Amino acid sequence: MKLLVISGGTHPYAESTPVLMDFLIQAGHEATLTEDASVLASAELGDFDVLIFNTLRREGTTLTVDEQVGMTRFIGGGKGFVCLHISGCAPEGWSEYHDVTGGGWIYGTSTHPPYGQFSVKVDNAGHPCTDGISNFLTNDELYTKLGWRDGNDVFMSAYLDGETQPMAWTRKYGNGRVFATTLGHDALSFKTLPFQRLVLNGVNWAGTTQAK
Repeated sequence: MKLLVISGGTHPYAESTPVLMDFLIQAGHEATLTEDASVLASAELGDFDVLIFNTLRREGTTLTVDEQVGMTRFIGGGKGFVCLHISGCAPEGWSEYHDVTGGGWIYGTSTHPPYGQFSVKVDNAGHPCTDGISNFLTNDELYTKLGWRDGNDVFMSAYLDGETQPMAWTRKYGNGRVFATTLGHDALSFKTLPFQRLVLNGVNWAGTTQAK
């Protein structure tokens, strides 16, 4: 599968993205990495099967209107989108972004306890994105109070202060498929083997949009 990975922003991407690229390529994918989001507004975008965001697009790296349009046309037209961790945070001026992702971080509203170890629970073992994954421990940030949209199929969660928090979900956007997870803060998070399997499952699921 041909994957476009967009990275960059104020998060530890210098350590997490190389781990991501390594396990994507080892799984047999043809993965292209860039921090230049202008590709989203180019004809080149159509050459890819799945777009992967491991990036925070805020302030100086926010997406232009042309990039927003190119991205939504790509996904809505039948391609796949994989959204990792803080990548679900809507760029300034584009609240509709959460219609694509199904939800994500909202500055001033969303929170998380200090980075640390917690348990992730598989809620739907029959979901294709949980193939080969059972409940696991990870070192990460546990996001709460996210922006949220109807239509999400949540299949993985965690507990914090007696409340269930979504950790991974899938949804449709137009004719395309979207996989999102709030997991994936740093290199240690990305080196967690169940997390790697989760992302690879998500890539495979999102990339089968044409077959449905």
